[in-house]
Amino acid sequence: MLVEFRVKNFRSLRDEQVLSLVASTDKTLLDSNTLETSIKAAPRLLCSAAIYGANAGGKSTVIRALQYMRGVVLESAALMQPGQTFAVQPFRLDNSSTDEPTEFEVTFILDGVRYQYGFSMTQSHIVSEYLLVYKASKPQRWFERHYDASKPGISKDAYEFGPGLHGPKNVWSGATRPNSLFLSMAVQLNSESLRPVFDWFANSLVIFNEQAPPNLLASIQMLKEADGRQQVCDFLTSADISIADIEVETRKVPGQTVQFDPISGRTEIRPEEMEQHNLKFSHVTETGNAVFEFQDESSGTRLLLFLAGPIVDALNKGVTLVVDELHTSLHTLLVRELVRLFHNPARNRTGAQLIFTTHDTSLLDAYGLFRRDQVWFVEKDRDQASTLVPLTEFSPRKHEALERGYLMGRYGGVPFLADDLALSH
Repeated sequence: MLVEFRVKNFRSLRDEQVLSLVASTDKTLLDSNTLETSIKAAPRLLCSAAIYGANAGGKSTVIRALQYMRGVVLESAALMQPGQTFAVQPFRLDNSSTDEPTEFEVTFILDGVRYQYGFSMTQSHIVSEYLLVYKASKPQRWFERHYDASKPGISKDAYEFGPGLHGPKNVWSGATRPNSLFLSMAVQLNSESLRPVFDWFANSLVIFNEQAPPNLLASIQMLKEADGRQQVCDFLTSADISIADIEVETRKVPGQTVQFDPISGRTEIRPEEMEQHNLKFSHVTETGNAVFEFQDESSGTRLLLFLAGPIVDALNKGVTLVVDELHTSLHTLLVRELVRLFHNPARNRTGAQLIFTTHDTSLLDAYGLFRRDQVWFVEKDRDQASTLVPLTEFSPRKHEALERGYLMGRYGGVPFLADDLALSH
């Protein structure tokens, strides 16, 4: 379960911004919209969080920042070559920020243990990296790494290790390049202690946005199994789509793979058989039935099928699912029901969470959908720096019309339009 995400100096997020999933002391919708953790510092976490903001205000950048952090964790040791630079972008409209590192930190709970992991980086190297583990009330510092430009030799990283981290730490640090994370390299070299942290990023944090849109693979894998197939069909039926069954036909087709040999530096293209999936949808109504191909379905139905696998999987396994622009191609009532799945204790028994950005303001006044601490707003200031602010900071009244207040600009995060907005001829 995600507790908190912090980011600084990433694109429009110049100053440190914090997205917290820690529930406030408000008792509203406590049993449905929050999760019990048994951890004193964060006794309850939120099941969901909605982020609002104007176009180009920075709400998608918050998602992209978390996605970028995940990518560095998963790929820096395995894919980054010596001397290769990161494509990280600091805030560019402030000369002092351009030369400063970009900072990321996540806090999450896994198997009853709280982990706090973070790092800072420039385009050329990792500046700092650390991991705190809370197996008791006081944290154990498992490792800390700092880049020391004055240090002689090829490696300019200084490490400090705590007793909680077991294994050949000097071997792992010695193998860690300036442009790779120690966490990633240690796991690649079989660190069992750090594997749960790496696996949380790999398996328990799923992010969909413009750079990584949902695909059919997760849903197709579920459709191939009887239980998963039933869950996907039930999911679509609950969305008032008359699909009784989905059949997957899989066949082998000729294809090719591209392989890079790091020793020779050559790229080789090899022929290889690949799987091609054909989906057939059985629709049943009171007046008849028919079978449709995937391309015959509406864009909304296709998107639902894309999301069905990841959503069902998240609810089954306790995944934190992050979706940019959840409202796209989906009716507002359907978005409400997707959110309510994560708020349903009978369906969400594993601690799954949903974080999403949206322009759907009707969700703000949907009865019993959100607590005040589940709503966030993003807007840019005069310097074009984005700020992430929770609704609770504005202390709205208990029965305040949130949608009206938001559209009036009371909480920020809305575009400021000219009095006469016209198209030129």
